[in-house]
Amino acid sequence: MTITEERTRGYADLPALMSLMTGDEKHGPAATSTLDVLWVLYDRVLRVSPDRLDDPARDRFLLSKGHGPMAYYAVLAAKGFVPVEWLPGFGSYDSPLGHHPDRTLVPGVEIGSGSLGHGLPIGVGEALGLRIQGLDEPRVWVLIGDAELDEGSNHEAIAFAGPAGLERLHTVVVDNSSARHARPGGIAARFEAAGWSAVTVDGRDHGALYDAFTAPHPGRPHVVVARVEPKSV
Repeated sequence: MTITEERTRGYADLPALMSLMTGDEKHGPAATSTLDVLWVLYDRVLRVSPDRLDDPARDRFLLSKGHGPMAYYAVLAAKGFVPVEWLPGFGSYDSPLGHHPDRTLVPGVEIGSGSLGHGLPIGVGEALGLRIQGLDEPRVWVLIGDAELDEGSNHEAIAFAGPAGLERLHTVVVDNSSARHARPGGIAARFEAAGWSAVTVDGRDHGALYDAFTAPHPGRPHVVVARVEPKSV
């Protein structure tokens, strides 16, 4: 079996893994909108694995869009970070898999998240901290939703990161048309105005996502805007 076939088989397992998670407050559209981005990152881009969770040289992935974590948990299970047996207990009283991810309970989770607007500022702090420590290998990846750009904290982070030249900082904006406030020129233009490298792609196209994630951006932070079907569809 080729590497491509193995990846396809792994991706094909994700809907079945997500179907194991039932109950209220699933935030299904929020979860499924991120599925392809998460898979490409964990399958082909992120330098992190279950056996190097404490490795200082690992990449850091921060799920800011933490109010819909089912796809995240499914990918973590598919990649061996958490047992598949945990999934049916999602959201229950004694389950480590809460409606918002908890870094103290779930292996591989870097931050507790769910409140919109927190992830990117934390990512800026992570990137700065790694720079101060002289750790040039790790990359910081933050996944946010387009509606999070209604929060001012994100715009402060965007405005700071560009001039600071945080080259190891990467952001993925999953755009499912949830934001209330439109931006002239689109989401990418907001980041470009602050000195970021920016690419907009089809958020369901794995090849386009991989190319965008790995595009060079010397001296600048990088954002990928991944467009998916509107939330209402």
